[in-house]
Amino acid sequence: MQTLKLIPLVLLILFQASCAGAQMTADSDEDRRQQAIEILERVPLFDGHNDAPYQYRNRVGYKFSELDFYDTTQLENPMHTDIPRLKEGRVGAQWWSVYVPAGIPEDEAVKRTMEQIDFVYRMAERYPDEFEMAYTADDVERIFDDGKIASLIGMEGGHSIANSLAVLRSFHRLGARYMTITHGRTLDWADAAGDEPQHGGLTEFGEEVIREMNRLGMMVDLSHVTPETMKDAIEISEAPVMFSHSNARAISGHPRNVPDDVLRMLPEEDGIVMVTFVESFTSEELRQWYAERNAYREKIESLYPGQPDSISTKTDAWISENEQPKSTLEQVADHIDHIKNVVGVDYIGIGGDYDGVSSLPLGLEDVSTYPALFAELLSRGYTEDELEKIAGLNMLRVMRGMEEVSERLQAEEEPSETLISDVED
Repeated sequence: MQTLKLIPLVLLILFQASCAGAQMTADSDEDRRQQAIEILERVPLFDGHNDAPYQYRNRVGYKFSELDFYDTTQLENPMHTDIPRLKEGRVGAQWWSVYVPAGIPEDEAVKRTMEQIDFVYRMAERYPDEFEMAYTADDVERIFDDGKIASLIGMEGGHSIANSLAVLRSFHRLGARYMTITHGRTLDWADAAGDEPQHGGLTEFGEEVIREMNRLGMMVDLSHVTPETMKDAIEISEAPVMFSHSNARAISGHPRNVPDDVLRMLPEEDGIVMVTFVESFTSEELRQWYAERNAYREKIESLYPGQPDSISTKTDAWISENEQPKSTLEQVADHIDHIKNVVGVDYIGIGGDYDGVSSLPLGLEDVSTYPALFAELLSRGYTEDELEKIAGLNMLRVMRGMEEVSERLQAEEEPSETLISDVED
């Protein structure tokens, strides 16, 4: 009987211990989040890629009068980015992507890219207390110290220069400080990851584009290109290269991700991979699910030609029977772990790709969530010094390396006069 009387007391003690453990975990989570915020308030969180300009084009024709950047959640399908959430996420420096589709005529791409650049400048002018244009690493640090978000321009795709080094130079004068060598289409001078390769990497003119970017002081961005193009560009470039929004191919085999042998080349040029939140680049399980869904749909289309209703019904049934995986913040951290293990923490940054995708990992749903990722890295044993590097110090070092090379080359060389017709058949 005495033993029976002790059972409720034992259960109570166990319950209280469990509650105390849960509270300690909650306290630890909140402590890490606060620690992450303090880190991001010391150094500028430098994000490599945000497509808000393209969203503004598609949704409201670039009209701030129709969509205030202080609140983009009012939309039926809210954007991932606006000023309050950028501040909550402690974003200190943003590479704004000026993206236009790779499939449009290249002369049209030049015009549309200029419209995208105009949007970024108008954004900074309309919200001067929140944003200021930046062109150098020193600009970024000064603007961050002033409590504003340093705004830089990154061109997403070499199709926007229409095979012209003169156009490349003009975009640099307009403020572009990186160019992604390709987007989803292989160009006359460079192979893209999302298309059939034609050149085995860079052509002779493609190499000249890299050299002229070095001379100008425009970062060479290797997201979206094939591994052969990556390797060619790293070997040609005298300045550090970057991946503005890519992950580790060893973790997810997506062709947009960076293979380990390319990762190992980054220290040669002091480059950087800015880890992205794109779901299929993050989760191998999700990438496999997409492949299986697409294969099933191709099979159904072959079995039921000219019967779109049957194809749609059967595909929907397959999806309902095969639950779609969801990527997570923890999986993004796995990519950071992998890159750190391969080449070290000095070559890692963050490139979310917000507003360039329709869905995002659990825990990283919009630009307010960056502190959660850094809190996760703290839980994995990253030091504050390491996280300061990942947040922004690595990107600042890479920019300064690019600026030093540019200053030297401009003192030594004249602008390239090469035309694509001079070197390509």
